[in-house]
Amino acid sequence: MTNKSLSYLFCVFFCAISYAQKTQSITLKIIDSNSKKEIPFAHVSIGDKHAYAKSDGRVFLSNIPYGSQKVMVTHVGYETLKRNISIPNEKEIILALTLNNATLSEVVISQNPRKTMSKFSAITSEIDNNFLEKNRDNSLMQTLRDIPGVNAITIGSGQSKPTIRGLGFNRIVVVENGIKHEAQQWGADHGLEIDQYNIEDIEVTKGASSLLYGSDAISGVINLKNNTIPDINSFSGEINVTNRSNNDFYGISVGIKQRYNQWFYKARVTLEDYGDFKVPTDRINYDNYIFNLHKNYLRNTAGYNHNLGFSLGYVNENITSITTFSNINAKNGFFANAHGLEVRSSKIDYDHDNRDIDLPFHKVNHFKITNNTSFSFENNILDLELGYQKNHREEHSEPVAHGYMPAPNNSMERLFEKSTYTLNIKDRISCFENHKITTGINLEYQDNNISGWGFLIPAYDRFTIGGFVYDQVKLNDNLYVDGGIRYDYGSIKTQPYYEWFYTPVTDQNGNTTQQKLQRAEKRNLSFSSFSASAGISYTKESTSYKINFGKSFRMPLANELASDGVNYHMYRYEEGSLDLDPESSYQIDAEFKTTFNNMDFQITPFVNYFDNYIYLSPSSEYYQTLQKYQYQQSKVFRYGGEILAHYRPINSITLSGSIEYVKAKQLSGRKKNFTLPFSPPLTGVVSVEYNLKPWSYFKEMNLFASGRFASDQNEIVPPEKPTKGYSLFSLGLRTNVLAFSKTNPLKIQGKINNLFNRKAFDHTSFYRLIEVPQPGRNFSITLIQTF
Repeated sequence: MTNKSLSYLFCVFFCAISYAQKTQSITLKIIDSNSKKEIPFAHVSIGDKHAYAKSDGRVFLSNIPYGSQKVMVTHVGYETLKRNISIPNEKEIILALTLNNATLSEVVISQNPRKTMSKFSAITSEIDNNFLEKNRDNSLMQTLRDIPGVNAITIGSGQSKPTIRGLGFNRIVVVENGIKHEAQQWGADHGLEIDQYNIEDIEVTKGASSLLYGSDAISGVINLKNNTIPDINSFSGEINVTNRSNNDFYGISVGIKQRYNQWFYKARVTLEDYGDFKVPTDRINYDNYIFNLHKNYLRNTAGYNHNLGFSLGYVNENITSITTFSNINAKNGFFANAHGLEVRSSKIDYDHDNRDIDLPFHKVNHFKITNNTSFSFENNILDLELGYQKNHREEHSEPVAHGYMPAPNNSMERLFEKSTYTLNIKDRISCFENHKITTGINLEYQDNNISGWGFLIPAYDRFTIGGFVYDQVKLNDNLYVDGGIRYDYGSIKTQPYYEWFYTPVTDQNGNTTQQKLQRAEKRNLSFSSFSASAGISYTKESTSYKINFGKSFRMPLANELASDGVNYHMYRYEEGSLDLDPESSYQIDAEFKTTFNNMDFQITPFVNYFDNYIYLSPSSEYYQTLQKYQYQQSKVFRYGGEILAHYRPINSITLSGSIEYVKAKQLSGRKKNFTLPFSPPLTGVVSVEYNLKPWSYFKEMNLFASGRFASDQNEIVPPEKPTKGYSLFSLGLRTNVLAFSKTNPLKIQGKINNLFNRKAFDHTSFYRLIEVPQPGRNFSITLIQTF
């Protein structure tokens, strides 16, 4: 079926129709119908001509045929505008958009609340490329940490995974161009295989999102996009060079894109190489054993990332199709002392070189191909999304004997090889007055194989299918209601596994035999669930109110169902349960947002209840001196929210502040009355930006500083330990210089993180479990040259 679908799409994809006649070039200006302000980045099409508005709202289109032409303008948060214009027309044509959103996307709430007031009731932050350039860090998820409610579980300096309001792992869906990113997200020490330089904008949805994405979107969605369409007959590119002092990081990313008439392509190459990172301490206390650090280096945390991406697209009046290929290849070392106390007897000289990658380390290669095709009809738009991903992950450790297991003859502790096939179909219907209806179906199949001498989870196959219907109803110009319902079915088939070595087993009669113990059995499990959401959005001038009610779910994972082995990365024995039910989450999200004078203010509270939260809990049992951790379920109640404000006392100064808070409590189970693991503390961020006057060759200068403050986190789940609060400061300067081009300035940014080199512990860090602090002072410089 997949091959036939691809064949059909590519046949359509390679068709082109053109003709010649008398033409004229025209300029259009896109504005807001209420404020009369310019709207940047609106998509404009006339026939097979497509372009995006610049920052001043203007669009230039060439070779427009004489006569009456239909122009269509779309922009997230606005009604689609369709109008006939007459050519020739020597004047600038002004087109006014009315607030609304004709597509089923998340509510777009910018980091600056002064931007578009959306009519949808979900809570979403929009992050553009400008934000990414200003805040780029070692990994994409660390880059997003300044978004209230978003955090990262950091794993060294080059890896991290996201959390939204304290929930992470497979409770968050990461989507790239409509396709769910599928790797080994269940592992606490597994990062995301994403090239952050190849992302153009991001939408972060907080709260119940299973209606659109099915299982795993129980806490929210991070939607990554890099499929914008270049202007006709355009060629552009970018060179991004970065150096960071703390871990001797060197990175370069080069991207180009070109559009002819209907065809376009994009390409990007990213190379990153970094050494061990430094921490503001010279010793680590792990399990009452002191590890001295050589010159403050966290030994064996070096690595590299080599990333390739290519997109090929075709656009005409009725069809838009983009096929994207990407390949992420990385190798990263794990902090040796975090991998068990055996490092004390290791013969590896970890302090010989701060750039070598010794054992333990992991290697990962993630290949992905996706196709996004939209067919535009008179009253509806049909979207087809196809995806194939192959994730190959190797985890290497020193071959040391453990218990009855003899020393292996190689270093490959675990191998995971996962193939994922995805098909999404969505129909956006606009033929009913005051209704925007969307229906869709999602299918996904996963095949996950394993190898290596260290068993943790079995090989498995997983299949999911779900369908939904959604409607937004316009009651009047200010009041909108929306809602939908979805049904999902999923199955998982686990494969049997037997240890490769013999263990003595004594039966009831006292007879002892040598056996290869079975760690996983062949099982076929199925799950199903309904999910739904409903909400109200009311907007009046510069103030909006929203409330959304949602029910989401999550299928249990293979590790939660059938893990049965030693996780030496965490130095514990993990045991799954085949009796787990799907997680169900009920959540209420609200938002109040207003703009007055020079102030923007936004507050987004939430209340969340799980009736069967899946949790890895320590038990009183031991396996060969290692404590057993077992998956169980409990009722959980959570609440909290975020506050965000911007204030401009004068045009050259912007003050910003945000606060985020999450409170969680288990209502049943072994850890009743405790919170949840990795629960973030009360955190606030304060920043200031000052625009300096141009000076000499420096055309734009911007001085910025920020402080990040976290309170003590004393609400923990044993064996977690309390974490002291911290305050970290950063300082930076951005400027533009006309060095190589009169039209494309060289962007220069210098930044100092952890300005005072303070010793701070992040409660959501993977290494915090063994008392490893955050990285020390780091100076970074970034050069960006567009052409």
